Amino acid sequence: MKRRIFDETHDAFRAVARSFVQREVLPNLARWDEAGVVDRDLWRKAGEVGLLGLGIEECYGGSATADYRYHVVWNEELARAGTLSPALNLHSEVVGGCLDRFCTPEQKRRWLPGLCAGTSIWTMAITEPAAGSDVAAIQTTARRDGEEYVVNGQKAFVSHGTVADFVVVLARLATGEGPAGTGPPQAVLLVVDTGASDVTIGRKEAKIGLRSLDTVPLFLQDTRVPATHRLGEEGFGFLYLLDTLARERLSISVSALAFAERLYEETVEHCHRRRVYGAPLCELQHVRFTLAELATELAAARAFTDACIIEHNEGELSTEEASMVKWWNTELCGRVADRCLQLHGGMGYSSDLLVGRAFVDSRAQRIYGGSTETLKEVIGQSI
Repeated sequence: MKRRIFDETHDAFRAVARSFVQREVLPNLARWDEAGVVDRDLWRKAGEVGLLGLGIEECYGGSATADYRYHVVWNEELARAGTLSPALNLHSEVVGGCLDRFCTPEQKRRWLPGLCAGTSIWTMAITEPAAGSDVAAIQTTARRDGEEYVVNGQKAFVSHGTVADFVVVLARLATGEGPAGTGPPQAVLLVVDTGASDVTIGRKEAKIGLRSLDTVPLFLQDTRVPATHRLGEEGFGFLYLLDTLARERLSISVSALAFAERLYEETVEHCHRRRVYGAPLCELQHVRFTLAELATELAAARAFTDACIIEHNEGELSTEEASMVKWWNTELCGRVADRCLQLHGGMGYSSDLLVGRAFVDSRAQRIYGGSTETLKEVIGQSI
């Protein structure tokens, strides 16, 4: 089915994004996986060709377009390359969108040019060892002390944490009414310089997949953050985060579906090439039925996802719809990876093949950005 949500300007941008991925990402994937980290220089190279700062004003180095479909194109091209790392959408779309929305003009002048140029790398620190999808359970606290905040706590699974220059940290306000976490649910978003002496980056997590996505704990012990590094108003951190969740979940769903479509296309080609009992694998009825089922599920997901993209572009995507498309597409990507690996047989159980890498890499999508179970609860509560 022909997609009708893009025009010639999006097609031209896709050509730039695809060329960049083929030139700067694909040749380095194996090396990055081996090293467990992506080259810092990649962000700068992406900034040079205008792939960062989409939607941010031109005076700060951005593209000045509010059209979300450019983010969609960029995310799709990265995912269709067969990788969910580097997470450039986290830097440019999630953090960039947060800064663009909540920064003061002075903060924008200070931070956005580096973000758009890729000369400074940004990430977020929300999750904690005992607080994942239940964001309100965070225990990291921020206590106001004059013109600074004193931050204490531990963040977990900070993506690209070893290369990031700045991290947006969600912290609960210390109320003085009792132990951390017993006060009212008020929080702040603070920009923390990872190079500060009172910030400790922990050891990289030994994940089963997404090996090049360096993921680390972040330790904050009496870390002093200037009040000028606060995003928005004090006490509204949770609300600001909720404001970004629908966009983040849509972004994850876009990548998940593009990833699944890439796996399916590669598997169809394999089934035509691979011969079993003297004939191509696709001549077996079970194989044809499997491919037919996957094709139908992907087509249905594509129609819903594109509808959500248009709704978001028009400012009408609801929290429930974003939750639906995120859990559906990430679960679908997992099913596609599993069934496509089976069709590859023993060859599929290898990290040398896309389907083998995808089998482990895609699994995390059902957890980050809100687990499937949490998203179903969000939808259920609205019914």
